[in-house]
Amino acid sequence: MKNGYFKIIGIAFLLPVYINLSAQTRTEHDLLGDKQIPDTAYYGVQTARALENFQVSGVLTKDYPDYVNAYAMVKLAAARANTQVGRMKPETLAGIEKACQAILDGKYHDEFLVDMYNGGAGTSANMNSNEVIANIALEMNGHKKGEYTIIEPHDDLNMGQSTNDVYPTAIHVALLLYNDKVLQEAKALSASFHKKGDEFKDVLKMGRTEGQDAVPMTVGQEFHAFGNQLDAAIDVLEKSEAYLCEVNMGATAIGTGITASPGYAEKCVAELAKITGKPMVLAHDLIAATSSMQAFVMYSSALKNLAVTMSKISSDLIFLASGPRNGIFEINLPALQPGSSIMPGKVNPVMPELMNQICYKAIGNDATVTIASRDGLLQLNAYEPVVAVSIMESQTLFYKTLPLFRANCIDGITVNKNVQENYINTTIGIVTALNPVLGYEKTTELAKEALQSGKGILELIREKKLLTEDQIKQLMDPVKLTSPTGPTNINGQYEKNDENQ
Repeated sequence: MKNGYFKIIGIAFLLPVYINLSAQTRTEHDLLGDKQIPDTAYYGVQTARALENFQVSGVLTKDYPDYVNAYAMVKLAAARANTQVGRMKPETLAGIEKACQAILDGKYHDEFLVDMYNGGAGTSANMNSNEVIANIALEMNGHKKGEYTIIEPHDDLNMGQSTNDVYPTAIHVALLLYNDKVLQEAKALSASFHKKGDEFKDVLKMGRTEGQDAVPMTVGQEFHAFGNQLDAAIDVLEKSEAYLCEVNMGATAIGTGITASPGYAEKCVAELAKITGKPMVLAHDLIAATSSMQAFVMYSSALKNLAVTMSKISSDLIFLASGPRNGIFEINLPALQPGSSIMPGKVNPVMPELMNQICYKAIGNDATVTIASRDGLLQLNAYEPVVAVSIMESQTLFYKTLPLFRANCIDGITVNKNVQENYINTTIGIVTALNPVLGYEKTTELAKEALQSGKGILELIREKKLLTEDQIKQLMDPVKLTSPTGPTNINGQYEKNDENQ
């Protein structure tokens, strides 16, 4: 009797908990059956299955805010287009518009939970956006989440669409939005290089080819060249946007436009252009655009070009700063931290090293994009998720690292003028500048003697009294010595040596 009493008391105590638990979930169903969804969640059954199936990297859609916003922009454009062709009810559009705007305002991003690595060619990511936007719209209009008889994730949010046109288009838009940020930081870095170029315009140094002394230049010319190399990479990035602006909305499953209304594709892309502020255009062959990954390959290649450019510059800076006693030591990089746990006084070029690592990763990501883009079969490429995450990762790394590199490295670079002057006075490479003045045969003799004796070219010229001090001073004028028209002779006029013609 006593045991029965305690059982009744226990059940009575736990009953509110059971009732509370049932109130915390809602039932949704799909092809595979019913599933309990947390009642607080704006995502639905297909997202819930993706959360179970694709716990891979921990890098989620919400980790890329521009990517989340891109889905809101695409779904908004699609809803407006469907309304314009008479297929969607205005009141449904109104709900979707409010929901999409809320996402663009930065709300509900934590509901986009699908891992960036997923199977199904992005189906889970598309359905995540459909379910979240539908439930936001329902709640904003005074309904409960999951009341899909009013606004439905498939019939309304995916109206006239397929993952196969929504997913790549959303990625295109996301990459365009983030490219603006990458370009902003790249241009700021370029400006810093050019500022240093102006600062060091009168500092003469020896240029080098293949690691060997070449001909004179200024440190300013060297840093302007760094800036111009980056400018060229920026130009490629800007031009590559044209590929991303071409989208396949309206293609639906494979490019034939099945389930889409006449005129929908054109109106959808026109709306997307208004929403994004980008010159979006409809691909002329939707079947080709759905199966091809050319836009991603081209844009990823532009990022790789930026990586190659920045890695080259970073390695040059590491070489120029090597030393301080047994390296080149022409420039000083800002000292950011002790360089060794064992060697006192050592300071490492940590920012160029960081930049190099970012560049290596971007180059590797481009290789991934290349392979994934190649291996898609027939009318669809199922490997778009790894393409998306690879490119977005490269964009993010550049966006975060470029300003660090600028502020903590380039802006603080100084020149060791005494080192530069010593190199100019002792190098044999200066002999090339004397060809138009003394002739090839005489300068060759000077170079040979300098190598054998260990003396500098200018030292030998003074010993042999081949030129006066005024002539040497005129010859070593940084402006004249490094002019694109070549060095001047001792009379102030450039003359070609017949022997060299």
